[in-house]
Amino acid sequence: MEISTFYMSPSTPFLKPQKPLNQIFFTCKLNAPFQHFAFHRPTNCSIHKTCTTSISSPSFSSFNRNTYRFALLKVRAVTGNAEESEGSKPRELAQTLQLGAMFGTWYLLNIYYNIYNKQVLKIFPFPATVTAFQFGCGTMLILFMWGFRLHPKPKISKSQFKAIFLLAAVHTLGNLLTNISLGRVAVSFTHTIKAMEPFFTVLLSSLFLAERPSLWTVSSLIPIVGGVALASMTEASFNWIGFGSAMASNLTNQSRNVFSKKFMVKEEEALDNINLFSIITIISFILLVPVAILMEGIKFTPSYLQFAASQGLNVRELCVRLLLAGFCLHTYQQVSYMILQMISPVTHAVGNCVKRVVVIVSSVIFFQTPVSPINSLGTALALAGVFLYSRAKRLQPKPKVA
Repeated sequence: MEISTFYMSPSTPFLKPQKPLNQIFFTCKLNAPFQHFAFHRPTNCSIHKTCTTSISSPSFSSFNRNTYRFALLKVRAVTGNAEESEGSKPRELAQTLQLGAMFGTWYLLNIYYNIYNKQVLKIFPFPATVTAFQFGCGTMLILFMWGFRLHPKPKISKSQFKAIFLLAAVHTLGNLLTNISLGRVAVSFTHTIKAMEPFFTVLLSSLFLAERPSLWTVSSLIPIVGGVALASMTEASFNWIGFGSAMASNLTNQSRNVFSKKFMVKEEEALDNINLFSIITIISFILLVPVAILMEGIKFTPSYLQFAASQGLNVRELCVRLLLAGFCLHTYQQVSYMILQMISPVTHAVGNCVKRVVVIVSSVIFFQTPVSPINSLGTALALAGVFLYSRAKRLQPKPKVA
């Protein structure tokens, strides 16, 4: 059997033969893993007599020549795709590890934020002032980042500012309502109530977007509502203001998540996630400072700080916890926005459900919150319903675009 070989290398022109063209024949195969072509001339084979027609022969038609070239190009493309797929595996692993690290950071910062924030609100019961201070901490971090050129400053158009301003207003209200609830009831109870977010998502989508939820989605809301009701009836720290504030924060937070996701996918108006959240934080700080003064007055005075210190923490410890809570709030929400841009809203909702479990368990252990068996059952039932809701949304077919 006669063999003529082509080698695919940068130093060799494409389709350069190692033998004259009149000895190269149309029958070919790829000898992987050496990535070269071998063209065989069958012997004692009457069926393949047509394969012995050389390329240089006059009888070798232009059609066969084009087919021959196409076959070579196709094999080369397949080889290149195989190399690309092998190279993409390390990148996929790196992205998975990065996402896992971001989820772990998100959960850890949530735990510390809820602990420090509850300690502050327990002895300094001014949620609007505390929330404004936390936004102020985030603003200082952002100005530091831009001032030292750790991240480029954004350029904002009028249309962008309108969209971001609405998002910032909703973001401000959601954080304020959450802090009002955390100041009134236990951390674990606030996060149990906030498990009702899927219920409000389905309700608002049905009312304003005319979206019909599937049977599985509606069924998953039953354990959520039942679990929150069961936990509320047996909660030792139950307070109507805390309960209502947490419920209202569900509305604002779900609106913020949906709106921010829609804004981030508009390529013509897109900002990177760091600058988007940075502008939201600065606007929230500017909006909330006058509101906090109107609602509570100026509370960062020596007399109020000394009064708070008499409740269990000295002034230095109070200020340190205020700063740490502000740092953790800004950082964990920034990480949450970064995760939301990398994954789908449904996957983000699953991660948020796991985050609530982690925060509830850690707060119960740290604050030694008394939890009855029925209260534990209600919390577990609500969180299980949130998980089932996320699974139902994943299975729900996407609406067809006309």
